[in-house]
Amino acid sequence: MSERRSRGCSRREFIGAGAAAGLAGWLPRPAPAGDSPAAALPLITKVVPSSGERLPAIGIGTAAFRTELKDEIRAELKRMSELGGSVIDTAAAYGDSEALIGEALASLSTRDQVFLATKLVGSGGWESFIGTSGADSFARSLQRLRTARVDLLQVHNLKGVAALMPTLEGWKKSNRIRYIGVTTSRVSQHAELLDTMRRFTLDFIQVDYSLANREAAEAILPLAVERKVAVLVNLPFGRAAMFREAAERQLPPWAAEIDVTSWAQFFLKYAISHPAVTCAIPGSTKLSHLEDNQAGGRGRLPDAAQRRKMEQYWDQRA
Repeated sequence: MSERRSRGCSRREFIGAGAAAGLAGWLPRPAPAGDSPAAALPLITKVVPSSGERLPAIGIGTAAFRTELKDEIRAELKRMSELGGSVIDTAAAYGDSEALIGEALASLSTRDQVFLATKLVGSGGWESFIGTSGADSFARSLQRLRTARVDLLQVHNLKGVAALMPTLEGWKKSNRIRYIGVTTSRVSQHAELLDTMRRFTLDFIQVDYSLANREAAEAILPLAVERKVAVLVNLPFGRAAMFREAAERQLPPWAAEIDVTSWAQFFLKYAISHPAVTCAIPGSTKLSHLEDNQAGGRGRLPDAAQRRKMEQYWDQRA
């Protein structure tokens, strides 16, 4: 997704002064030997509203996983588990991603330690996928991921939701999936996402949301709170555009108040501190980036006043 214009937070973004604290939790974990100070900070977890399950607030997106990065991917997934992260988001459409994840988790024996999410797509493209059960796509995903079930199965980019929903509900009842969701990564689909959230009973949505793209905060995130739907945030860095904009800037001195030491952590803590957001899934193919991102899921979160301060600081960049 390209960078979107910024919009101010809706008044509905915060429901009472303690809303963020009410949906976030902190789990102390011992830091592995030799870790950075950030690893010793409490792990931030947030609730899946439909079940009460808690998930670490920072996961990993895997759209850029490629076979030539096999060793780095395995190292990242190993390190993420060591640091307390668990959410891995992939898709049938992400090239070799599912197969690489399946191989890595099998070799690490960590499948039971991760929250594994994937998405449906048809083998012949979207045209053949819409109106079908999606069974072939799901069977292929399970085979490539080397698992009997996934934690979350999502309809990719809202394609074929109405046709697929009965099948997904059946798979959930038969314990082949734990949660049902839908995804988008484009502001142009936000109206369709709102309609889908109202029409169907969903456990999760996935949406583009960041400090530079606050569109989802206007209606989607408040509706997620109302409908008790968990939210995965994709593109929290705006496809890296935000890093380019921040290249000539210094972090504000008050970033230390929320345990932030890098722009990645600044961006991630903004996203996950919204009361509706369950987990952000920044993409990463480098171990150093993974560790930096995971540090954004520890320590203190900004409150409502600090979030406004973050917005004001970012909006002054021009």
